[in-house]
Amino acid sequence: MTILGNGDWLRIPLILKVCGFVMMAVTFFYFGKHWSDGSQQLLFFTTTTSRAPSAVSVSPNLDKPFNLSALINETLAPPPLLPSSPPPPPPDVVQRFGIVDENGTMSDEFEVGDFDPDKVVENWGSQNGSVAESERSGEGRVSVKRFELCPKSMSEYIPCLDNVEVIKRLKSTAKGERFERHCPEAGRGLNCLVPPPKSYKTPIPWPKSRDEVWFFNVPHTKLVEDKGGQNWITRQKNKFKFPGGGTQFIHGADGYLTDISKAVPDITFGQHVRVVLDVGCGVASFGAYLLSRDVLTMSVAPKDVHENQIQFALERGVPAMVAAFATHRLLYPSQAFDLIHCSRCRISWTRDDGILLLEVNRMLRAGGYFAWAAQPVYKHKEVLEGQWQEMLNLTTRLCWELVSKQGYVAIWKKPVNNSCYLNRDEGTKPLLCDPSDDPDKVWYVDLKACITRLPENGYGANVTAWPDRLQTPPDRLQSIQIDAFISRKELFKAESRYFHELVGGYVRGLQWKKFRLRNVMDMRAGFGGFAAALIEHDLNCWVMNVVPVSGPNTLPVIYDRGLIGVMHDWCEPFDTYPRTYDLLHAAGLFSIEKKRCDISTIMLEMDRMLRPGGHAYIRDSISVMYELQAIGNAMGWGVNLRDTSEGPHASYRLFIGEKRLLHS
Repeated sequence: MTILGNGDWLRIPLILKVCGFVMMAVTFFYFGKHWSDGSQQLLFFTTTTSRAPSAVSVSPNLDKPFNLSALINETLAPPPLLPSSPPPPPPDVVQRFGIVDENGTMSDEFEVGDFDPDKVVENWGSQNGSVAESERSGEGRVSVKRFELCPKSMSEYIPCLDNVEVIKRLKSTAKGERFERHCPEAGRGLNCLVPPPKSYKTPIPWPKSRDEVWFFNVPHTKLVEDKGGQNWITRQKNKFKFPGGGTQFIHGADGYLTDISKAVPDITFGQHVRVVLDVGCGVASFGAYLLSRDVLTMSVAPKDVHENQIQFALERGVPAMVAAFATHRLLYPSQAFDLIHCSRCRISWTRDDGILLLEVNRMLRAGGYFAWAAQPVYKHKEVLEGQWQEMLNLTTRLCWELVSKQGYVAIWKKPVNNSCYLNRDEGTKPLLCDPSDDPDKVWYVDLKACITRLPENGYGANVTAWPDRLQTPPDRLQSIQIDAFISRKELFKAESRYFHELVGGYVRGLQWKKFRLRNVMDMRAGFGGFAAALIEHDLNCWVMNVVPVSGPNTLPVIYDRGLIGVMHDWCEPFDTYPRTYDLLHAAGLFSIEKKRCDISTIMLEMDRMLRPGGHAYIRDSISVMYELQAIGNAMGWGVNLRDTSEGPHASYRLFIGEKRLLHS
């Protein structure tokens, strides 16, 4: 055997050296890869010809986990000491969420009403007198004194309907004047935060809320005592239940609706009949069950002996508002509703030359229907038969056609034009209203005992069937008094596109589909584009579109689209109960209204209407943002200012406020 010395090694031919080096490399590669298959793998990198020359090389070990710390700890850490005996297994623990019990059975007795502790403010009263501030960039601070909680007796306070001092001074209440708006004088309005009732809980979400609500959120049993036998409402433990019945709904609201459709086949719910008014609505079961038929119902009732019926309706998640047929026009435009319904609504339609039924006629769309379920329709007592004849006489002079009288309900149809009115005998009353009368002017306008003329051009009569009417520019768009340098149809479409993109951003970026959105208000609704966008994005909510008196009256367009809304002056309170909306949306409202009234009065009204946990989204100019922020902080809201999509240098910002649950 020959042993090579150091000098001999250098004399080996180069070819043999290369072959030896290659064999060693292959050997190391083989052992390295073999070791990595059973334990932690070695990292190797390669290039790919499919990428551009400047692309970063990608490892073939991409997406494979490498727990190097475990390998290091295994190498360095001393072996663990073995216990003398294994510990006993932990006991089985069933974590209860209140929906499924330990046997896997769904339970109806679950709690959904607890608030996140971060959204509850305790001892708010101890902070009274302190100051809330916001930083106005480059212009110093905006300071607002913290608002106090109102007395607990005001937990259901509606400022313009609970003004006891003014109501006591009324000269007469024979026509229902006490149920109308009597707002506080300037400087004497709401200046505190309306508190929730004791044990208030997060409302039960829709659609479950249609059938039940928390007792402590509307802690009143008068309706149960008065109407329990009529299947309106019952109380079971800590909840109110709504069986879906009513005074005239012998087979329930759903069966009642089916009977109406059978009696008049042209009443096609969810197609030509899309927007309905329910007068004297009770707890709004009529409107609640119409929702499943793609019909949007404005349920109205006065704050009378059954004062909480509208509160129940809104707690259920059904569109509703406090309103009364008395001496003023209701705050809805002409030709607003495809169907108006009254079931035992306790209204004398024929009094004062039929002035109240003439108000129904004003709001009823050309070719629309009026359904009356009342004792004079079906009972044959002498007094009631006399009332029925008076109703027949009045509706005949109104040119209404009686299209059905079956069971408990009589249904009339309004004409589609003025030809019948013009062909009546001379002197027939009620007379036609003067051509100068504006039937869409409703803010504090007295009722008139005359027949509202229908437009000669047919505007309002020819609306498209739902759902196409939502995005079809209606004829009455041309009658809106606005300064337009481009086509009104183009303005209509532009607003729709704008809000479709805006709401889409809210859904994607701000997780709106995770919100408890049911009762929504657009405080400056324009043509209703925001409400239409919520429908297009499948958000299961309804919108009260508010048209401020300080701008053009676009309400006819909103109703022609198949939406609901109301005229209002934001320098006065709104006619709804506290804690009735989940979301308030306002675009460009405050920069306009600040010229007419104090911003803080509007913000306090928003706080009154918002449910704890609800949100306010305000898009407005920077000039009002920091004041809004200071007021929001002074009301205990969680406030966040964001840039709009135009960027940080835009003249607009987005204010997001979340109302917290305050305890004194």
